[in-house]
Amino acid sequence: MPAGPPRADESLVYAGFWIRVWASIIDSVLVLIVLYPLASLIPGVGTGWSSSGELFNQYGQVNYDAMGMTVPGPLHVLLFWVLPAVVVIIFWIARSATPGKMAIGARIADARTGGKPSSGQMILRYLGYFVSTIPFCLGLIWVGMDRRKQGWHDKIARTVVVRSREVALATARFEGEPPSDNQDNSGWKK
Repeated sequence: MPAGPPRADESLVYAGFWIRVWASIIDSVLVLIVLYPLASLIPGVGTGWSSSGELFNQYGQVNYDAMGMTVPGPLHVLLFWVLPAVVVIIFWIARSATPGKMAIGARIADARTGGKPSSGQMILRYLGYFVSTIPFCLGLIWVGMDRRKQGWHDKIARTVVVRSREVALATARFEGEPPSDNQDNSGWKK
């Protein structure tokens, strides 16, 4: 049988910009909950603001040392760059979603087949986040403008983020009578 255009899955819709922002917020909070206690174990990272880290001193003068670029140590790189990357990629490979995406009922799918993306696609997708964020986060904002709701990282990895139509388009239920025969499930007249 010749391969035609990919078939549409009527039970799925693309996850849009704002719902993906919520998933990202959930993931960020979870990462902070895990990383803050670990960061407190590294001297100088989780111990609060030191006098050299404050932007202004007690007299209102600018502390130029606080604006200097410092090279992070190996523990900092491991804790804030490598560990989150590994955890996210493991979640993507194992569950096709991070906890935030799971909370909103979304998952990552292969853009061509709708199936589970390969491990290589997931790694490429993570690296694509750097491409998406460096130019003023335009690659992330692109999700709100693209017809398939793909960010640049999705386009690079050939993935899409989808959710169940039932979850995405849940109808409002109000107290009272069930819909009559001339109304659809949303309560509107046909």
